[in-house]
Amino acid sequence: MANHKSAIKRIRANAAKRLRNRYQAKTTRNAIKKLRTATSKEEAAAQLPVVVSMLDRLAKKNVIHKKKASNNKSRLMKFVNTLS
Repeated sequence: MANHKSAIKRIRANAAKRLRNRYQAKTTRNAIKKLRTATSKEEAAAQLPVVVSMLDRLAKKNVIHKKKASNNKSRLMKFVNTLS
């Protein structure tokens, strides 16, 4: 166990940040899955900016790697463009 007050506070802060990061990452993954299951192009095109924004936010906060976010965005845009 930590001996210093600052170390105890850091443990609490890290736990809170981890919980927030996990929630945001899981929400983004669910949004990606929902987008991948969209059948109409209009529905998918409406969801795409929201999902791209979520991915950018996660990459900015270093929850996911920026290249992973870029790859996900590229694949999702490709998917939306192939829908008819």
